[in-house]
Amino acid sequence: MDIETFLTRTADQVESALAGILESWTDAPEVLVDATGYSLFAGGKRLRPALVLEAARVVGGEKAVADAIPAACALEMIHTYSLIHDDLPSMDNDDLRRGKPTLHKAYDEATAILVGDALLTMAFDVAATTNNVDIVREIAQAAGASGMVGGQLIDLASEGKKLSLNELKHLHRSKTGALIVASLRCGAILSGADESQLASLTEYGRQIGLAFQIADDILDVTGDESKIGKPIGSDEGNAKSTYPSILGLKEAQIMSIEVAHDAMDILDVFGREADTLRHLALYIVERNR
Repeated sequence: MDIETFLTRTADQVESALAGILESWTDAPEVLVDATGYSLFAGGKRLRPALVLEAARVVGGEKAVADAIPAACALEMIHTYSLIHDDLPSMDNDDLRRGKPTLHKAYDEATAILVGDALLTMAFDVAATTNNVDIVREIAQAAGASGMVGGQLIDLASEGKKLSLNELKHLHRSKTGALIVASLRCGAILSGADESQLASLTEYGRQIGLAFQIADDILDVTGDESKIGKPIGSDEGNAKSTYPSILGLKEAQIMSIEVAHDAMDILDVFGREADTLRHLALYIVERNR
């Protein structure tokens, strides 16, 4: 199965479950539900939930996938909330996301803030249905002060500053990588992974999280706006340090491929059952959107 087909299949599974979750918000204000749906179903690769489900499958087989769907949905809800807040005028002040007006443009800033709050809060309600406190803690730690939120604050504080390569890696290990690692760990934990399997998938997640961010930075320089769904050059416009700005474009491209291959090598504890994850590492750095 090619990676595009894999991502489409897992996206369909998760979006069906997300639609059911949103339909259950029967007591919520209609505008909140509508605005949430606007962002939650705006498209995207659904990478994080795909990682949850594939880690579950690699460890526990096809029968393990269904039990991982709530964790996959919770992580996608948190990812969507982070994009909504990231686009706000007080942060990156972006007008487009996935080829559509950002939520604060389509509705208003207050609604965008509250939709993000609702998605974050209700994600833990969904995660709790796994009846596994370790899953709730994995997601909370990845999304919170030492993870995504902390990374976002470092990112904002770093605008206009030239970061070292190690400082940039630390920023994105928190802002982007933590949720990617948690996705793999949640799928593995729910499928009963042993210590060796969990360690391998954790390190694989760290590597593809780095590869994903390098690729994103490269696309901000070389990408086609009609394909990536947002303006290119926004990092330079916001005076952000990026891998191309620190290393140069060619060296950043080389580094992304090297990191992807490192991720593939880390999966040696698994056999052919992990081939989709291996192919996904290369897809992440070769994608054009």
